[in-house]
Amino acid sequence: MDDDAEASTGGPRRTDADAPDSDAGSEPDGTDSPEPTPETGTGGPDAPDASDTPPDVQKYARFKKVDGAQYDRVNDFLRDRTYITAREWAIARLCADFRTETGVEMTKIGENLPELVPFMTDTYTPQAVNQARSSFEQKVRTSGATFLYGAMSGFFTAEELDELMYEVTEIAKFLLEVEGVDLSVEAEMEAEERISSVMREVREASSDLRADELSEDDGEADDE
Repeated sequence: MDDDAEASTGGPRRTDADAPDSDAGSEPDGTDSPEPTPETGTGGPDAPDASDTPPDVQKYARFKKVDGAQYDRVNDFLRDRTYITAREWAIARLCADFRTETGVEMTKIGENLPELVPFMTDTYTPQAVNQARSSFEQKVRTSGATFLYGAMSGFFTAEELDELMYEVTEIAKFLLEVEGVDLSVEAEMEAEERISSVMREVREASSDLRADELSEDDGEADDE
């Protein structure tokens, strides 16, 4: 069952296993959504029986490289390098993988979260899944606007922008590899070149735009 519409109602129940992150204050103001809460512990009476696990959940092979890792350790790694939490990262990946023509299978994701992601230990309600997805989307928008302004403002030189793009691309590639994406050297080099080319075009176009605006301002001043 797809739950995009259903997830807008109701509220999840809280346990302590995935409580709000203690370092949430390190994020920019306005980017946090209220922390969603897990449903029931996987060892409780509501935990799904293994025989009831859907086949696509049983076959799901993402995050195997962090099998056995603790949530806090994964979360600290992400906090040091991105604005997202481990919860948001995992659920965003699942929402992309469990998407059908009619929406995201939020009930399936929430009920099988511990089976899908090794460092998530509790099940989630559809509402909690949707809340984490929305938080991830908002942070991507905010971070994207900040980054693009930095690229367009002229603050970075072309060389500095290339170096910045290399650093952030390496982090993004590492996260993809942890998820299980197998990137060949050729694919990595091609992706890096395409991204660098696009960013150079963005910088050049924004530089031309700023120059045109300065010329117009100077012309208006001369007329006065």
